[in-house]
Amino acid sequence: MKYYFLMLSLIFLNYSIAQNNLAFKSGEWFKYKISYSGWFKAGEATVNLNEYNNNNNLFHAKMIGKSTGAVNLFFRVNDRYESYFNKNNIVPDKFIRNIDEGGYTKNLEILFNQNKQIATVIDLKKNTSKGFPIKENSQDMVSVFYYLRNFFKMDDLDQNNELVIDMFFDNENYKLKIKYLSTEIINTNFGKILCFKIQPYVQSGRVFKKDESLTMWISADKNRIPLRIKADLIVGSIRIDLESFSNLNNPFEIKFIK
Repeated sequence: MKYYFLMLSLIFLNYSIAQNNLAFKSGEWFKYKISYSGWFKAGEATVNLNEYNNNNNLFHAKMIGKSTGAVNLFFRVNDRYESYFNKNNIVPDKFIRNIDEGGYTKNLEILFNQNKQIATVIDLKKNTSKGFPIKENSQDMVSVFYYLRNFFKMDDLDQNNELVIDMFFDNENYKLKIKYLSTEIINTNFGKILCFKIQPYVQSGRVFKKDESLTMWISADKNRIPLRIKADLIVGSIRIDLESFSNLNNPFEIKFIK
């Protein structure tokens, strides 16, 4: 299920939105359907964003995913990912990963000191704490997608139509690399939507068939709504589709095409 969240998170990308016209606001909410090999529902996920009650300078983003139906009979999943990040520069202050995947559990908190470029990883299950050096303005698994929705433009892509972002996850630094493929119209539950089609590079071998196994579509309007993702796995495939949403910051642009 952690790979579902990686895939879901990656579709929160933006390539051309002004900093004074945010793609999101407090109260934004999404619900997704996760299906396996295109024929049965395997799970569902929700993503919501709110102001943090105890600190007006922070947003609090939460992603929750659960297995559903027959999947629960042999592999029950209950995952929660959270990020507290600065409203102005969209860099993380705290990250939470609390997962239960078929009996495998992990409960981590990561505290970011961006000034000292240190991330302190607190393992609540093992009762340990350890600091790690990080790159300047490193993002966590959740905050990175809000950051990209606001601060990256097409001009930020290199000659190969790619961009790279520094991230820190669990106890490792790594670079998130994404390639812009095209702009196209897709059919959704809400109508025909103009989308950016993108491809994040993933590590092949254990889960994914190849480095280019993921394909994603995000709305090309000012909201940059994550709409769909497809992934080819070693066994079968995964598809994630937006089912419902609320409290968008900008009008949702639907194309009425005959």
